[in-house]
Amino acid sequence: MKIVVWVTEGGWEACVDAARELAGGQVVLLHVVDTGTVEVVAGARAGLLGRAMPAGGPAVEAALGAAQAALLDAAEARLGRPAERIGRRGRVEREVVAACGDAGLLVLARDGDHLRLGPRSLGPATRFVLDHAPCRVLLVWPDEPPDLDTLPPPPPDRP
Repeated sequence: MKIVVWVTEGGWEACVDAARELAGGQVVLLHVVDTGTVEVVAGARAGLLGRAMPAGGPAVEAALGAAQAALLDAAEARLGRPAERIGRRGRVEREVVAACGDAGLLVLARDGDHLRLGPRSLGPATRFVLDHAPCRVLLVWPDEPPDLDTLPPPPPDRP
């Protein structure tokens, strides 16, 4: 079975640990650089350095590529066994779903509110992936899960 581990800056350790506990299977470590992030970095650079400096270019791409490679290196080291590594660029949620086309399982972490149980524990991209993944999904907390007393109260009874 092919296991895709979605490596994000905020929850990769928990995802890799969960994949390490699974028996066998080919593990694919997936990281996606959001094209929106590339645009923000380029715009910030242009704003700070003025029009004399190019806004994007090879320096921004090289820095993002190096950060992506370092994150995948750390994930593979933590996994403790060889894994296929995929680095993509694009709309994060769409790239993750596309990468799972031939997977048997996707491992991903909650990326929203970690203080209480509920739907706000998922960010928009994670919610999209969870709703559209073409395979089974293992959703993990990136840290200790909140207590059950953080569960919201039930809605009022209907008249």
